[in-house]
Amino acid sequence: MTSIDLSKRTDFPTAFDERATLTQLLRYVRLTVHAKCVGLSQSDAVQTPLETSPTMSIAGLVSHLRWSEAFWIDVVFLGQPNQWPGTDDDSELQMRHGLVQPLVELLDQSAEQAAHTDDVIASRDWNAEAIGRQESTGEPFALRYIITHLIEETARHNGHLDILRELVDGVTGD
Repeated sequence: MTSIDLSKRTDFPTAFDERATLTQLLRYVRLTVHAKCVGLSQSDAVQTPLETSPTMSIAGLVSHLRWSEAFWIDVVFLGQPNQWPGTDDDSELQMRHGLVQPLVELLDQSAEQAAHTDDVIASRDWNAEAIGRQESTGEPFALRYIITHLIEETARHNGHLDILRELVDGVTGD
């Protein structure tokens, strides 16, 4: 299991320039995902308490977030082959994948992807253009946009994790 130090979970950057601020916010929302899973049993992690969202579980969201980050960094930005579980016809496969894999493994894979993303970010200019292009315009995505999108995606799903955690075992909190 990858050791995650939640004591370093802060949204304050070491400097207040754009790069330091956005990369720290990305780290913060990722660590919040891990914080939401502390002390959670595997059986609680795979509960799907929302009748209208039968694939939404805590483990499913962890899996989805990992694969979302891999898609945006590896596929869109770097142009690598898509390893994302799911297709255009079955986009929820990565959520269901979380129902059959141990949460600890999902969290480890998430941490590994985060470290890879951090390495990519550190080695590229903030304005670096992605290999992938926007469907509507054909324009390349900038690294700045991709990182901002990952912050938004992870923060939005942290709200879902808050609700799911409270529904499955009553734990609330930051």
